[in-house]
Amino acid sequence: MSIALLFSITASAQNVPDTLEQRLKACTSCHGAQGRAGTDGYYPRIAGKPEGYLFNQLKNFRDGKRTFPMMTYMVVNMSDDYLHEIATFFSNLHPPYAAPQKPDIQPGLLERGRQLVLHGDEQKKIPACISCHGQKLTGLAPFVPGISGLPRDYLIAQIGAWQTGSRHAAVPDCMQSIAKKLRPEDIGALSGWLAMQYVADDGIAEAFSDKVKGHFPLACGSIPGS
Repeated sequence: MSIALLFSITASAQNVPDTLEQRLKACTSCHGAQGRAGTDGYYPRIAGKPEGYLFNQLKNFRDGKRTFPMMTYMVVNMSDDYLHEIATFFSNLHPPYAAPQKPDIQPGLLERGRQLVLHGDEQKKIPACISCHGQKLTGLAPFVPGISGLPRDYLIAQIGAWQTGSRHAAVPDCMQSIAKKLRPEDIGALSGWLAMQYVADDGIAEAFSDKVKGHFPLACGSIPGS
């Protein structure tokens, strides 16, 4: 390698700004520009998700409660303070959402999905999705994520991960409890219905107010006071 070329490479490296945004390009290479979601229908949107939720997920990857080798590799040596910085950065981004998906799903199954999301299934003791994720499905800051605007494949994969135990959260793990009550057709139904919905109010989470606190259908270890 010539001295001139070596000097050029060194100079280019020195010109890269050492900012949090620059360091987090490793995240957006999968999660899309500004964290708005990957184009493959699997990597989820992380932009605008509540800070507490994002921190919990990063911590879960680091501590082995969620398993995805690439994510674990990236965060395994990061401190809580740095994970909070990352979570805060992405929670403050609100780029536009992509148009909703239009999955090929039968009308009867679509209606079953709508019922599960909005009303749940009392007989099976499955609470409505809106009872935890908010009436607009945009989440409750700072701990509960929005579930509107997520790809259907991602939703199916995550519910399956809770069912098998490859994803779990702080005890009591409310999502794992709910997921285990869902049949395959229920998962297909609610994921299909959710993927078709427009995202309300730019996906900004509602505030986790005293009105909501203590009124969840079941206790969740990741949500203080639920």
